[in-house]
Amino acid sequence: MLQQQQVRTNSRGEAYVIGPTGAPLTLKDLPPANTGRWVIRRKAEVVAAVRGGLLSLEAALERYQLTSEEFLAWQRSIDRHGMAGLRTTRLQQYR
Repeated sequence: MLQQQQVRTNSRGEAYVIGPTGAPLTLKDLPPANTGRWVIRRKAEVVAAVRGGLLSLEAALERYQLTSEEFLAWQRSIDRHGMAGLRTTRLQQYR
């Protein structure tokens, strides 16, 4: 299920959404564009940013050199199994 959030603004005027850990997530908190190791938290942060409107899907795909299929797979895994579904070592278990 797609969970849309509303982009909010903090006291410094920065747009933010609530991240996967419950903490505010701004553009500067997102993983760097050259991220090579995608741990669960980083994947979930990118999904939360797109769902919340902090980053467009197109911008996320370009910034992180992802395919739409890869991003949508992350999103489906979160919807079905929560953050644990993003674990690559458990991929077969969650299919």
